[in-house]
Amino acid sequence: MERIIKSFRDLNIWQKGIDLVKDIYKETQNFPRQEIYGLTNQIRRAAISIPSNIAEGHIRQHRAEFRQFLSVALGSLAELETQIVISRELNYISTEKSLNLIDQMGSLGKMIRGLIKKLNNP
Repeated sequence: MERIIKSFRDLNIWQKGIDLVKDIYKETQNFPRQEIYGLTNQIRRAAISIPSNIAEGHIRQHRAEFRQFLSVALGSLAELETQIVISRELNYISTEKSLNLIDQMGSLGKMIRGLIKKLNNP
C-alpha cells in the first residue's frame, strides 16, 4: 500500500532534512564565538537550505520544478559536507561527529537522488 503524500511534511526526505538541521545546530553551538558570522552561519544556512528546497519544490506541484529544487538541495548537501570537513580540519568538530554527520548527509543524498530518478520516470 502506497503512502499518500498530502504535504511536504509527509515526505521522509523532508523529515530527515529537518533532523539533519537539528543535529547541525547542536554540533555548531560549541564552535568558537568568532565563527558565529562565518563558518557557523554558513553551515547552518546550508543545512537549512536542504529541507527548505525540498518543501518549496514539492509545493510547486510540477515535476520539473520539483526536480530542480531537489538538485539545489543536493548542492546544499555538498556545500554542507565541505564545510563540515573544514570544521574538522580546524578542530571545531571531532572526527567521529563529522563522520556521523557526513554519513547522515550521504543517506539523505541517496534518498534525494532516488526521488529525482523516480520523478524522471512518469
